[in-house]
Amino acid sequence: MDIGSNPKCDGNFFKYCGGDHRKNHHSTAAAAMVHHHHHGFGGAFVKIVLVFVVIGLTFVFVNKSDNSTRFVDRSSPPSFDVVEADKFKSDDLSSYGREENNLENTLRRAAMEDQKTVIITTLNAAWTEPNSIFDLFLESFKIGDRTQNLLKHLVVVALDQKAYSRCLEAHLHCFALAGDGRGGGGEDFSGLAYFMGGKYLKIMWKRIDFLRTVLEMGYNFVFSDADVMWLRDPFPRFYPDGDFQIACDIYNHNSTDLGNLPNGGFTYVKSNNRTIQFYKFWYNGKDYFPGKHDQDVFNLIKFDPFISDIGLGIRFLDTAYFGGFCQPSKDLDLVVTMHANCCIGFEKKIRDIAMVIDDWKGYMGNHNSGRVSWTAPRECGLNKTE
Repeated sequence: MDIGSNPKCDGNFFKYCGGDHRKNHHSTAAAAMVHHHHHGFGGAFVKIVLVFVVIGLTFVFVNKSDNSTRFVDRSSPPSFDVVEADKFKSDDLSSYGREENNLENTLRRAAMEDQKTVIITTLNAAWTEPNSIFDLFLESFKIGDRTQNLLKHLVVVALDQKAYSRCLEAHLHCFALAGDGRGGGGEDFSGLAYFMGGKYLKIMWKRIDFLRTVLEMGYNFVFSDADVMWLRDPFPRFYPDGDFQIACDIYNHNSTDLGNLPNGGFTYVKSNNRTIQFYKFWYNGKDYFPGKHDQDVFNLIKFDPFISDIGLGIRFLDTAYFGGFCQPSKDLDLVVTMHANCCIGFEKKIRDIAMVIDDWKGYMGNHNSGRVSWTAPRECGLNKTE
């Protein structure tokens, strides 16, 4: 399996990658032609030929790349020949214990009745402390409405040894993303990953590459950040015709409006050729837009002609059901998930998530009468992120 490699810019794909690999061939041929005739026709003819060659190549280049300027940082042309190690199938479990760590087997055991759908979250040590985010995440499944059985289908992708051990203690389906105990390549992903910091960006892009692998293995998935509280079964609220469905920070009341502001912390993705191509395309964005995380890059590429060319069906999930601290779902009779987005500060996030859990317990204890409303968020929210 070619894990971590980038798609080639050949065939029709080159126009989305900002360069025509055939241009160099034409340039070489033109230069050879000019050199061949140089002595027979004099310097004036050579200059005329060169002018026409430059004009012709400029015309070809502009026409081939005019639709891709949003996607390409031309100051640093990317390389599409990078092949990384197969970091998603590690046989070295010396730092993780004696449990099997095979992705295919883990996904197969976790799959739902259709044998091809799983729920995935990622976890590092910082979120595994007692009474921290991971404990609240698991509690939401246990107190949610028809969510208890969904835990059987949850795969926890551990980014470090402590996270993997904590997953095993919870008797869940666990997969260690790398066998060295440090997240791969000797990098330590165990501590807090501050928003937009170097560690944060590496984790976000590692996640995109991993999810692409899951799709290539034939599995649909619901990806959920661990700070998303699962209060109801989300599957009845997913669209039957969407290849790629994503939650929103801000929802514009139209599930197909590309102007919605998405949040990559909760997605439902079906495995097919369209989504596999899309995740490769998305992953390439880290080279074109250095310093940006996956969500920012998605906002840049969602308008790209490549998306419509491959026929990818994108749906944005209504915050009335899939809410968050940016735009909370107001009706507890409808809410499916609550995401601790628009929240800067680890302790603030934990306190407001704990309030969500308490609010939900009050609602469920009141027999779903609807008389209970949210008290959260109190410390987080769209107007408290600056």
